[in-house]
Amino acid sequence: MSTIGKMRALTRMANADGYFTMVALDQRPPMIGAISKARGIAPEAVSFADMLSAKRMIVKALGDAASSMLFDPNYAIPAAIDILPSKTGLIVTLEEHRFEDTPTGRKGRAIDNWSVEKIRRMGGNGVKLLVWYRPDASRDVLDHQQAFVRAVGAECRRYDIPFVLELLVYPFPSSASHTTDYVESADKKAEMVIESVREFAKPEYGVDLYKLETPLPAASLPEIGDSAASRTAAAEFETIGRICRDAGIPWVLLSGGATQEQFERVLGYSYAAGAQGYLAGRTIWLDAIETHFPDEAKVMAALKADGLERLRALEELTRAKAEPWTARYDIDGITREGGFAAAYC
Repeated sequence: MSTIGKMRALTRMANADGYFTMVALDQRPPMIGAISKARGIAPEAVSFADMLSAKRMIVKALGDAASSMLFDPNYAIPAAIDILPSKTGLIVTLEEHRFEDTPTGRKGRAIDNWSVEKIRRMGGNGVKLLVWYRPDASRDVLDHQQAFVRAVGAECRRYDIPFVLELLVYPFPSSASHTTDYVESADKKAEMVIESVREFAKPEYGVDLYKLETPLPAASLPEIGDSAASRTAAAEFETIGRICRDAGIPWVLLSGGATQEQFERVLGYSYAAGAQGYLAGRTIWLDAIETHFPDEAKVMAALKADGLERLRALEELTRAKAEPWTARYDIDGITREGGFAAAYC
């Protein structure tokens, strides 16, 4: 059972009806890539000011329509913390996007000079950590990543703030599909995603909310129905759902740059398996940035039209197909004055 502090913060991250309808704009390499494409310049020519401008536009256009937004401290917070609506929850990224890519797996670390304590002190409602993970990595890589997650979970318990864990499978450098881009791994297998979820569902890691990728590539998911392929896909999602139910951890889906149609299909399978929302970014706002940046009027028009339309369609699907999340408080054992104050944490 999560603490009252964590439960209250998770409530802030969901909308008033208990659905997690969240927008991510903590992306760094993907945002740099989008601006680079829009302006026809090299990625290294994308400026700090460009990044702040793009992220501020997204918050200005979409902030009111999201139950929460996911910010990074290097760009999104200085860009738009002043215009984040008071009703919109704030999740803050902890991980550095520059990872160590070894022949036998990826090792992550926190952003320099950034911590769970600072996220809590600045008023964040949740700490998000992306961990590149595949169960067949070398033992030293697995030990490193597991220790990283375990340490963040301990800090989130210490500061009574929800721990949002994002897991992503990735290709080894020796793979023909190797890339360090933030794209869905072309050669991922469902069992890699499932076993990663199973590992970090253990209580020792202290995860409060999962941000998960689809166990099967979004582009190849069959239509939901009675076909053998659809039943097979549904079984993979259901395995994830069962792990999360048994562990008492709610889960939401990341979009990973999927098209709107693909992501809605992913959500259809996920909601049938018990997911309770999404934390999506590029599917909602990428086209507007890639097509129109740095023309603010055109970017804002696209975000307020197409971006909002996509976001509202996702929310409607969530309300129709997902079960809302409900906070649960362990207060039945309080039987005397002062009992709660003495017992809490």
